[in-house]
Amino acid sequence: MAKARSAPDLWMIAAIGLILAIGLIMVYSASAVLAYHEHGDRFYFVKRQALFAGLGIGALIFTMNMHYSHWKRWAPAALLICFGLLVIVLIPGIGVVRGGARSWLGISSFGIQPSEFMKLAMILFLSKWLSEKQQSITLFTKGLMPPLGLVGLAFGLIMLQPDLGTGAVMLGASLLLIFTAGARMAHLGGLALVGVAGFIGLIIAAPYRLKRITSFLDPWADPLGGGYQIIQSLLAIGPGGLVGLGLGMSRQKYSYLPEPQTDFIFSIIAEELGFIGGITLILLFLVVVWRGIRAAIAAPDTFGSLLAVGITGIVGVQVLINIGVVIGMMPVTGITLPLVSYGGSSLTLLLTALGILLNISRYSR
Repeated sequence: MAKARSAPDLWMIAAIGLILAIGLIMVYSASAVLAYHEHGDRFYFVKRQALFAGLGIGALIFTMNMHYSHWKRWAPAALLICFGLLVIVLIPGIGVVRGGARSWLGISSFGIQPSEFMKLAMILFLSKWLSEKQQSITLFTKGLMPPLGLVGLAFGLIMLQPDLGTGAVMLGASLLLIFTAGARMAHLGGLALVGVAGFIGLIIAAPYRLKRITSFLDPWADPLGGGYQIIQSLLAIGPGGLVGLGLGMSRQKYSYLPEPQTDFIFSIIAEELGFIGGITLILLFLVVVWRGIRAAIAAPDTFGSLLAVGITGIVGVQVLINIGVVIGMMPVTGITLPLVSYGGSSLTLLLTALGILLNISRYSR
């Protein structure tokens, strides 16, 4: 007999709510100077963030109350639509170029990133595929290569924009999902070597990526070029100390740190709220990951378990990459901090996905 639906995971809801609240506060604090300078309105970015947060919360409530099994039926169509959008966005005159990447569809300041939609669509489809063909996942040709081929095709289309950050998150979460489904380590290890060779190929194809890596290893070798963002990020984090300079008191947001409300918002958090503020935010993310893993373990079926792993993986991998970049442990990839950074598509889609995760938690064994 199927388990009756229970209340959603209150720990996860509390952590998501607190992260979202911190994000709105810090988007305003980090962007007010830039917003006034560029748009004459200190609230320009936070108003838009609040709008998308509201849409995302509505989507979260909807998906939290819709049985997750419905997504199994819609997953193939969602994946096909997202592949179509990834192709359309590459067409000059249709795809909008922002930050050097043709990753957007939209008009003026409002737009969507098809790559953000692909992250969720890929996790939905892989969860369906692997739950139905789990017995063959240990077979290299028939079990492992079809899902990896889909992931590779999506990653390739995303890299044509190029958007290494979003592609890396989708790839990392997908590989975690495939590993959880039972793929053999020997197969994954061999493919990892191929991946390293492919990564070297990407560097050769676009020399700026090599510059990013060398800048990450020694940012002070090119302080006004490739190393500028990392240096400015560290100059924000360092003075923050234990308790920070105080909310709104960041110095780096005065046009020193580029786009402080997006990829490098954690730098501003560390500068204004210090180590205590930064570690508190990290702990809240760990609560979301912990409860997501718990939902995956206790899910009533394989599809729900894999879907919970994939959604949790998106959050965990993206947080790891973003914070790794801003503290100088990884090369700059251009990825936002989930639920915190300014961005409509990423915020709304992630809240939608977290609603699905909360729904899975309602049917835990």
